[in-house]
Amino acid sequence: MAFLSSNLFSLGVILVALGFAAHVGHAVMLANGRRVLSLSPARQPAFAGVVTGSFVDEQVRSASSALDTYASPSPLSRAAIGLTFIAWIALGFSLVLRAIVVGRGPWGSMYEFSVAFAFSMIGGYLYLQRRYPIRSIGFIPVGVALAILLYASSLPGEIQPLVPALQNAPLLTIHVGMAVISYGIFATSFAAGVAYLAQGQNDRFGWLPSHKVLDEVAYRAVIIGFPIFATMIILGSWWASIAWSRYWGWDPKETAALVTWLTYAIYLHARNTRSWAGRPAALLLVVGFGMVLVTYSGSLWFSGLHAYSGL
Repeated sequence: MAFLSSNLFSLGVILVALGFAAHVGHAVMLANGRRVLSLSPARQPAFAGVVTGSFVDEQVRSASSALDTYASPSPLSRAAIGLTFIAWIALGFSLVLRAIVVGRGPWGSMYEFSVAFAFSMIGGYLYLQRRYPIRSIGFIPVGVALAILLYASSLPGEIQPLVPALQNAPLLTIHVGMAVISYGIFATSFAAGVAYLAQGQNDRFGWLPSHKVLDEVAYRAVIIGFPIFATMIILGSWWASIAWSRYWGWDPKETAALVTWLTYAIYLHARNTRSWAGRPAALLLVVGFGMVLVTYSGSLWFSGLHAYSGL
């Protein structure tokens, strides 16, 4: 079963790489199509200037909106989603088999956590792209997930016994599982934030979603991920009192998690404040996901109680 889990992981990495390439190709096709459309002036209806009224206004709006190609399909759009979805399924089955073998949540080592992180990242994107037309920026979360998976493939994947402090299967499964889910959801908000910074409030690029769509996607992702992340910190504090006889010790991992939580809390406030809405809020999304990555990998650079097992 462990061998099958490893093979499914390898298959998932290959499919994610193909899905990433397809997403890049889809974005390039949309960008090229937008440039072709922008070379010719928008075609006005024959009745423009002769007839007026709400019907005419609607037809003119429809004609002008044809230049916004971000929601348009391309020959690679379905392939991009299909490959990414199959990769997500393969990684999911790999994690399930691993969980059966180890008898706990499959995130007790840096290898396991990295695979689960990438799985959650892809899942968050797949969910949000069904509700919002964001496939043109899908190469960002899928590309980050691919980088995490490639890093995971360089780590030892052997099943090792956990140190005593981690031998609490229920808390390990729930606490780290919540970290995995929230990290993955924040990745899509990061992608939306990067695209917002490129797009600007004047919607510079027709192949990117409008700034309003990007703002809504980012906000929705943070609204989902933020309470999960907060609950993860609370459960981690409870587990720390059990394992180390203290609720909080300013361990590097704990400190990074707190700074991450504060960054997204500031974003939620800033997004609803006129002077901070827009570009400043999008910058906070980039900083927030940077802190997510620091929280994810901080134990590799700083010594602390979380340093064992790489988590």
